[in-house]
Amino acid sequence: MRNALAILVIDENQIRASIIEAGLREAGYENVTLIHDMAGVAGRIAEINPDVIFIDLENPNRDMLENMFQLSRAVKRPVAMFVDSSDESSIEAAVDAGVSAYVVDGLKKERVKAILAMAVSRFNAFSRLSRELEEARGELENRKVIDRAKGILMKSKGLSEEEAYGLLRATAMNQNRKIIEIAQSLVTAAGLLDPGDKS
Repeated sequence: MRNALAILVIDENQIRASIIEAGLREAGYENVTLIHDMAGVAGRIAEINPDVIFIDLENPNRDMLENMFQLSRAVKRPVAMFVDSSDESSIEAAVDAGVSAYVVDGLKKERVKAILAMAVSRFNAFSRLSRELEEARGELENRKVIDRAKGILMKSKGLSEEEAYGLLRATAMNQNRKIIEIAQSLVTAAGLLDPGDKS
């Protein structure tokens, strides 16, 4: 099933592009599209909608690298980038841009399959970490709202923290809603009644 991946190769140099294409085809990947013109490349990517992108820049200048890094941030899919030479700042910029595989002086047909596997694997790992970070941030925000709601109940009804949480939980169960929804409603209502109260 893996071989059904749609792969886009972006390379102004047709000879170098053919090396990548040959490596992909030998590895069993048939759905390969080549783009040799960088003009309007973002639109072409949207149109082709590939699963993985290979970008070969040979000897890129700073502007070209920055354009490709911006592209990598925008497409949100595995990107393997080949360059002939690089410096530390370019490598850091590639990592920050989410480039999954940044290969310096390594354009060889035999390596293409392994580089593809690494790019997909690193992209998936990074996506999973990003998702987990967002979930953790969401849970932290929810905890803050619930704590504020407990504070409002403790202050207004003279309850202990445990009793305030019990009341939130019981209300959520009775209304078939989540505790965070009840807490958010309470915090919003308290803010409307007393805009100065930030319990």
